[in-house]
Amino acid sequence: MSPGKLAVIFGLGVAAGLIIQSGDPLDSWYPVWRETGLLARAVVCLIAGASLFALGWLHGFLFGPLELLRGPDDVGYIVENGRSKAQAANEVRRRRRTGDLPPVYPNGWYRVLDSHMLRRGEVRSVTVLGEQVAVFRGQDGEAYVVDAYCPHLGANLAVGGQVVGNCIECPFHGWQFRGTDGKCVKIPYAEKVPDFAKVRIWPSCELNGQVLVWFHCDGEDPQWLVPEQQEITTGEWVYRGRTEHFINAHIQEIPENAADIAHLGHLHTPAIVSGVDLRYTTAKPGNSCGMTGRFNGSQRQSPTSIVLRCCTWHLLDICVLARQVVPGLVFLLIEHRFLGRGVILQCVTPVEPLLHPNIPPLVPKFILKAESIQFERDVMIWNNKKYISKPLLVKEDSAIQKHRRWFSQFYSENSPQLQHQRNTLDF
Repeated sequence: MSPGKLAVIFGLGVAAGLIIQSGDPLDSWYPVWRETGLLARAVVCLIAGASLFALGWLHGFLFGPLELLRGPDDVGYIVENGRSKAQAANEVRRRRRTGDLPPVYPNGWYRVLDSHMLRRGEVRSVTVLGEQVAVFRGQDGEAYVVDAYCPHLGANLAVGGQVVGNCIECPFHGWQFRGTDGKCVKIPYAEKVPDFAKVRIWPSCELNGQVLVWFHCDGEDPQWLVPEQQEITTGEWVYRGRTEHFINAHIQEIPENAADIAHLGHLHTPAIVSGVDLRYTTAKPGNSCGMTGRFNGSQRQSPTSIVLRCCTWHLLDICVLARQVVPGLVFLLIEHRFLGRGVILQCVTPVEPLLHPNIPPLVPKFILKAESIQFERDVMIWNNKKYISKPLLVKEDSAIQKHRRWFSQFYSENSPQLQHQRNTLDF
C-alpha cells in the first residue's frame, strides 16, 4: 500500500476517534479540546488528515520510484475536431502507409517484466512477440516463462493459475507443468501422465533486475548473452522508476534514432519545458538543451555507441553513453561530475506487429522524466511515419546505413513478416 493511502487511512481513523471521544483520558489531557465544538473538531481533524496525506505524497515524490505509464493512444497523435485520443490514433493507423518493412521480430533477447514485479509464487500474463505467455516465479526463486495456454483444453495458465512448488497449475483441471522443461508432472484424476504432455517453455534469464526471453524464428537456442551491469547486481545502483510507452512502429525504427545524429539538433534541442507536441516545440535560439553525438557501427559483440551531451550549463552537464547490445535492449549510461553515475535500461519489446518500458532519489527521477519527454517527441514521429527501406540520404547520414547493416544480422530467412490488408495498420 502506498504511503499516501496509509496516511489517509491513519488520518481518517484519528479524525473519527477524536470526534467521537468523550470523557477520560482525552478530556483530562486536553481541556481546550473538551471545550471545542464538534464542527471545530471535524475541521481540525480534516486539516490533520490533509497534512498527513500531503506528507505521504511528498515522501513518495521525493523517495519513491517514478512510474510513468502511457497507453497506446496517449502519446504521438494529434487530437482535433472533438475526436477522442483513440479515434485519432485509429484514423492514423487506417490511413498510414507501412512501407517496405523488414521482418517484424528480429532474433534476440527481449524484456518481459522487471524482477520486482514478480514475487515468489506469483504468475503474470504477458503479451510478447505476438504470443501470450505465463511468467511465474517458483518457490526456488527462479523465474519461468511458458506458453499461456494449457495444451489440454486451452485454459490460460496465467488467469487463475497457481504456482505449486516450481510448477504452474492449470486453473481448469489442475494439470501441473514444470517450469524448467514444461513437462506435465501431475494430472489429479489420471493414473499416469503421458510422456508427451508438456507446455512449450521459452528460454529465459534474469539479469540486471529484468526477466528476459529469447526469440529465434527457427527455434534455435540462445547464441549470446546479455551483458551484466555489475552495479545493478551488487546493489550499488538501486531502482528509481520506469516509464512505459506503446509505439506503433517497427522495432528497428526506435534504436535507429541513435544513428540519426542529424535529428538530435532539430527535434531535441528545444527545452523539455516546451513539451512533446511537435506543433509547439520549435528549435529556437537560447533553449537550454543541446546535443552532440557520434556513432560507432560494429558487429554483435561490440555494440552501438552514441554519446549525447545535454544542457549548456556546465554545472548541469550530463554525459549519456547509449550502448545497444541487441535489437530490444539499449543501455543508457549516465554520468554527472557531481551527482555520480547511473543507467537507464531502454527495452523495446514487440507486443504484436508494429506495437511496442545511489544518488539523491529526486535526481534520477528528474532525469527519467526528462528522458521520457524527449522520447515522446520521437514517438510522435514514429507513430505517423512510413518506413523507407531505401531512404534518400546525404553523406552526413552515413551512420544510419551503418546501423541498418548492423541490425540486419538479427534477421534470418524465416523471420516473420507483417501480414496486413489494404496496406494499413488497422489490426
